[in-house]
Amino acid sequence: MMTQTFVNTLAQRLARPELLDLKPYQSARRIGGQGDIWINANESPYNNAQLAGVSIEGVNRYPECQPPALIDAYAQYSQVSKDCIIAGRGADEAIELLIRTFCIPGNDSIACFGPTYGMYAISAQTFNVGVNALRLTEDYQLPADISSQVGSSKILFICNPNNPTGTVIEKNTLEQVIQQFPNKLVVVDEAYIEFCSSFQSTYSVADLIDKYENLVVLRTLSKAFGLAGARCGFLMANPDICEMVMRVIAPYPVPLPVSEIATNALSPSGIKTMQSQVMSLKQNGVRLSEALVSYGAHVLAANGNFVLAQFVDVEQVQQALAKHGVVARAYNDPRLANCIRFSFTNTQETDYLIRLLDSI
Repeated sequence: MMTQTFVNTLAQRLARPELLDLKPYQSARRIGGQGDIWINANESPYNNAQLAGVSIEGVNRYPECQPPALIDAYAQYSQVSKDCIIAGRGADEAIELLIRTFCIPGNDSIACFGPTYGMYAISAQTFNVGVNALRLTEDYQLPADISSQVGSSKILFICNPNNPTGTVIEKNTLEQVIQQFPNKLVVVDEAYIEFCSSFQSTYSVADLIDKYENLVVLRTLSKAFGLAGARCGFLMANPDICEMVMRVIAPYPVPLPVSEIATNALSPSGIKTMQSQVMSLKQNGVRLSEALVSYGAHVLAANGNFVLAQFVDVEQVQQALAKHGVVARAYNDPRLANCIRFSFTNTQETDYLIRLLDSI
């Protein structure tokens, strides 16, 4: 019989029942150990990193499930306690982990607010979890009657800044939602948060993790840090949520080379480089936005590393972009049917885009 101690936290009450008695797979690294001869994980003694043209010590060994140096570095950067952080393969893995951990297939559902990032719904659907596809208001804010719309959905996904609109929801509004649903998980995806001015104090809700046990914040190194190909992201929540998620995570979610690259990116010099690059991207984003407005497009305020532009002659613009080798993002969503999303880029490519818009 299940004892009361197994269901005394929100994480345990929301988790799939079968996980409460699940004993997570104890990989060699999670078990730990010290010594000079490592023969506990069926690894090769030969380090063949040179085959990839790099020199990385220990690549023949399985990495730590949660590399301490990486977790420490992100804790210092995010100002979130390290026992509230899980590293994984981008924020995309975190989305799936949350759904796998807390949603019962064929029974539970998530809620998301569109137009928004498509992987919330796709991840849920691949696990036979329902999707309550709600809509943002005309100015891309959360609906006033959110309580009645969310219904029985177990997890709410809110992208802030939102992709693909680039719009933001004020921090106090998000906190009201977190308070409104104490028995649901409120997941705030902050993949583009570094592009918001004074993001730590103004828009991010990461500093509320200690205050609310139902809050989860997603982050990534793919955008501002320029490490999309490395696939490294973070789930941040109270330790009870993290402990439950760690029951279903893969044994080795962060490859050793990724861990080293990410840790270096989070060093003081790495953060300084990121901030400089973000400033440059935003400056080029302003130039591109002004060129789009001059062309006649309706442009939303950009709070990410992209701008969403609505055109009267969207097909003509698409054809011109394709003809001149520019790959931008168009959408099938009815609300975005005449829109194209332009990611910010370097000065040379921005100059090219501006000249192209002038020539159409």
